[in-house]
Amino acid sequence: MVALLQPKSTSNDQTIRLWDIFSYQCIRILRGHTNKVTSVTFSPDGRFLASGSYDRTIRVWDITSGKCLQIWSGHYGSVKSVAYHPNSHILASSSQDETIRLWNIQTGKGIQILRSPRLYEGMNITGVTGLTEAQIANLKALGAVEFQES
Repeated sequence: MVALLQPKSTSNDQTIRLWDIFSYQCIRILRGHTNKVTSVTFSPDGRFLASGSYDRTIRVWDITSGKCLQIWSGHYGSVKSVAYHPNSHILASSSQDETIRLWNIQTGKGIQILRSPRLYEGMNITGVTGLTEAQIANLKALGAVEFQES
């Protein structure tokens, strides 16, 4: 029920705002992220809110008190999206680091990291000729590897 009464919004000012949809008033401001907040989602039971940020963390908030209950880190890039599984035991987060992480809500521990293979994943480009440094850098960004001779 709380989720229906308190829509949420994110902003560049590192805050999350909860709004009363009947009075159009901000009823709570959640502070704690150290960079732009990109995504928020209510838990299926409406008691908690999860947020993702450019600060590469996910935070879990108690809606009633406004307190941050947990801070999870593991992404190497900004967190772009967060979503609860309908059973409320798992939270998914996606990141600019090209991964999706699944988190155990109870423990805050990562369950699994998902990543699509990149176009040239594992391709050995050691000793290739005829490519510019920029082309080699692009291939590496797409998963190619270059082994250094010892």
